[in-house]
Amino acid sequence: MSLQLTGIHHLTAITANAPENVRFYTQTLGLRLVKKTVNQDDTSAYHLFYADGEATPGTDLTFFDWPATPERRGTHSISRTGLRVGSKASLDWWKARFTELGVKAGEVTEVGGHASLDFEDGEGQRFRLIDDGGAGDSHPWDKSPVPAEHQIRGLGPITISVPDITNTEAILLHVMNMKKVRDYADPDGVGHVHVFAMGEGGPAAELHVAVQPDLPAARQGAGAVHHVAFRAPDVNALHEWTERLKSFRMPSSGEVERYYFRSLYFREPNGILFEIATDGPGFTVDEPLETLGEELSLPPFLEAKRASIEAGLKPLV
Repeated sequence: MSLQLTGIHHLTAITANAPENVRFYTQTLGLRLVKKTVNQDDTSAYHLFYADGEATPGTDLTFFDWPATPERRGTHSISRTGLRVGSKASLDWWKARFTELGVKAGEVTEVGGHASLDFEDGEGQRFRLIDDGGAGDSHPWDKSPVPAEHQIRGLGPITISVPDITNTEAILLHVMNMKKVRDYADPDGVGHVHVFAMGEGGPAAELHVAVQPDLPAARQGAGAVHHVAFRAPDVNALHEWTERLKSFRMPSSGEVERYYFRSLYFREPNGILFEIATDGPGFTVDEPLETLGEELSLPPFLEAKRASIEAGLKPLV
């Protein structure tokens, strides 16, 4: 069997307001802050990780805290992030919650084969709640303000916007071994969306490619997505992906030790940053599961600089 990615690992976005980001994602969305650390390449910036109750791979939504101006929306970008819930009743519950809390949201409708609800955070970060039918495991967080049956179960389909799919499709099919499974009309009326599946497929393992040649090029900023990461089960699989990219003469970062996982970065032909990341060792490598995210965590190579790093960070509350 050919080398396979097994789904979406995490998605990293940009915020210019870390305290409000923590409030929205933990109190409004009910996610668990599972790791409070810094950007390893810019230790003046928080890197915040939100996930399910057990910090399961495939549930991580992460943010770099950078003092950025708002993004300019457009193509050459990751344009919408899917989040999975277990039923149509959950979508109705979330619609009522968003209305009550003043969160910008659309209506519950069908998009690309899934009952869905689009919404945005206060910085314009675009999301789509997806009914995944309750398939697979879920790990609710017992301290979430959201009832267990309605909690976000993990990442769903990620939508990228490109002006031309030709070269991107070739990379997805022939280098990344995805399968093209269907397509649908873009709900915003500005293009057509092609669906690619990884591994066994399903909402947790889909990349949706919207072809939108009439949009301007995006400019990253607050409210934008920085990159999307795909799952490799272990370091051996990551080594295979590293060699595979080399065999196709695709430039990459080489393997990077992120401490909680090991990563490989490269750009697809429209300039969108992709990452392949291992499932382990995970976020409990330096903190007990019970107290994840409560203190600032630093990888061992930054621990000696803890005092100066902490002095340079803003309070999150």
